[in-house]
Amino acid sequence: MKILLLGSGELGKEFTIAAQRIGQIVIAVDNYENAPAMQVAHSFEVINMLDGTELDRIVAKHNPDIIVPEIEAIRTERFYDYEKQGITVVPSAKAANFTMNRKAIRDLAAKELGLKTANYRYATSADELEKAVLEVGMPCVIKPLMSSSGKGQSTIKTISDIEKAWSYAVEGSRGDVVEVIVESFVKFNSEITLLTVVQNNNPTLFCAPIGHRQERGDYQESWQPARISDKNLFEAQDMAEKVTEALGGAGLFGVEFFLTDDGVYFSELSPRPHDTGMVTLAGTQNFNEFELHLRAILSLPIFEIKLEKAGASAVISANENSENPTYSGIEKIAALPKTDFRIFGKPTSRPFRRMGVSLVYDSLETPIEDIVERAIAAANVVNVHH
Repeated sequence: MKILLLGSGELGKEFTIAAQRIGQIVIAVDNYENAPAMQVAHSFEVINMLDGTELDRIVAKHNPDIIVPEIEAIRTERFYDYEKQGITVVPSAKAANFTMNRKAIRDLAAKELGLKTANYRYATSADELEKAVLEVGMPCVIKPLMSSSGKGQSTIKTISDIEKAWSYAVEGSRGDVVEVIVESFVKFNSEITLLTVVQNNNPTLFCAPIGHRQERGDYQESWQPARISDKNLFEAQDMAEKVTEALGGAGLFGVEFFLTDDGVYFSELSPRPHDTGMVTLAGTQNFNEFELHLRAILSLPIFEIKLEKAGASAVISANENSENPTYSGIEKIAALPKTDFRIFGKPTSRPFRRMGVSLVYDSLETPIEDIVERAIAAANVVNVHH
């Protein structure tokens, strides 16, 4: 199959490696040269994916069998036309279009499917934001409708925070949608990602739940398995199956939930491998999330997803801007037991940019807190320099 990968970051790089291993052809696309996935793809294109004409040109040029979106900043409404041309859009044109915009996916989950979510409102100006904040109450969380990795996300605790939060959200928004979602603050005990694998001709499968911790809306550590009661896990799986079925198509979805004293709340959904799911690169499962995504896309049957080890990932971040980042501490992390790592190969760095991850694994009997601590310590021995 010829796969057109739209977005070529670290998740796209691992997906491309998985595709290469079973003989697929990948064309990596992004808006800058030498993006991580471009370094391992058969060929690449540099375009603005929010330019529908450019997107049409690249699709016509390569005539792919499959289009795999990896980021939000894409003119996703074009996907419906590509499907009509006989191209498979992953997971589907509807899924990609809905989930690239928080408004569509939240309304689907809350209003159409009746899933339990935080109370929420939308705003298209600072004045509307103030009205929305007063309606949902403080503290509350504000997010651009189109963004990823926590960009533009902040917490409003007082009225004086509103103007700054609006400016930050607009600045962090991807695409040309100047609108935000305002969510009431859910008092949660923990957050999980439930990697949900939808197959074309076989049952939907679930990975063991992944716990994670965030800062600035971006994950810092993730671990598998996360602690969750059987009741809450069943509830999360039921919600995940409902929302993925409504979106259609096949592939791996990263479905996020809050676990509270009041049960499980649906939070967000990504129609592709999830950043917190990089923990599966530690060998926690018989297939990592990228292999699962690929197999589901290609309609290769997945007999089972088996948890084989406990594991954790921790982010290796940059602290400064650089046009040519270099790394130290690689020998130290390589010498640690039951530890692996990935350096993504991003051509530039900036403060807080994710440049790599540490990966630590151990037996399922090992306390997960110990594995997370080791992953954090491993990430800390690697430094990014300008």
